[in-house]
Amino acid sequence: MVWVARGASQAKLLEKVIVATDDERIAAAVAAAGFEVVTTSADLRSGSDRVWEAARSTDCDLIVNIQGDEATIRGEVVDACVRPLLESDEPDVVTLRTPISDGEELRNPNAVKVVADSRGYALYFSRSPIPLPGGEAPVRGLHYRHIGIYAYRRDALERFASLPNSRLEAAERLEQLRGLEAGLRYLVLDTDYRSVDVNTPEDLAKAAAAIRPQGEK
Repeated sequence: MVWVARGASQAKLLEKVIVATDDERIAAAVAAAGFEVVTTSADLRSGSDRVWEAARSTDCDLIVNIQGDEATIRGEVVDACVRPLLESDEPDVVTLRTPISDGEELRNPNAVKVVADSRGYALYFSRSPIPLPGGEAPVRGLHYRHIGIYAYRRDALERFASLPNSRLEAAERLEQLRGLEAGLRYLVLDTDYRSVDVNTPEDLAKAAAAIRPQGEK
């Protein structure tokens, strides 16, 4: 989580970085690294619900949820998500996707897939391969992996947190489906940023190798 906070703090369009957690160990580590921490309820349904609990007492207009497993997040990636909300009133939420590189990633349920319409707005997110490939390999321009960052307008995040759990959200175990099913407009931007999101011990080793300076143990 300290890695995520450090990456987020490099963003030029963020006024403040706050770590929201219900884990005392995370809170202690983040505070020791010099970042602000807000302790949230352990009973929240999703990361975006946690972010809303931490941010609702502030007067900010835009709120960015950077998931704690996005260990290699960079400031320019965060800025890319925020910028469309400053330039247009149309999106409710902005998030990112990157091309899927191989069949293993396409089949991996921890690599969330997303499809969007011709204007870049999300049609669906899934842990399954979507659209269904004709063969084993991903098709360029069709298969994309979602990156766990959401830039919200304040009213959109407040609405999201007020919604009941949706059937699609429960079926896929993906929070963004709650908002999508309720009609929130998720603009999905293409990026060449390849995140190393941490879901397994093997992912943690990859993230550590990507973050440490060359030669550092």
